[in-house]
Amino acid sequence: MATTKQNQHKRTRSDHATELTEDYVEAISEIIAETGVCRAVDLSQKFQVSHVTVNRTVGRLQRDGYVTTEPYAPIELTPEGTRLAKASQERHQLVHEFLLALGVSDATAITDSEGIEHHVSPETLRAMQKFIDSRK
Repeated sequence: MATTKQNQHKRTRSDHATELTEDYVEAISEIIAETGVCRAVDLSQKFQVSHVTVNRTVGRLQRDGYVTTEPYAPIELTPEGTRLAKASQERHQLVHEFLLALGVSDATAITDSEGIEHHVSPETLRAMQKFIDSRK
């Protein structure tokens, strides 16, 4: 029993550790798709955080191989960053669709899917997809 509880907490800590990375690469991808370029100021506005916070986070993303950038230059996703952004967007969309299928309002589904997407297991995602498909 204790091992199961420890594994649950370990997974939650791991999910939290990747949540910021996923949010940033997803946002960078969306901003690039919308405007053609992503700058630190765009992320600062999107997340309502300081330029310093964005620069520190982007520095970690660059260190970890998800983005490339230079001072005063746009932020670009690496192939690994693009892969992670796509996976995050797909997970987000699936959770959103599932919540809508349950009868949750769109406004609530948008908000809730933002948090749930980071903590849902592949098994649960498959079950959500199966549920959605069964309703078509």
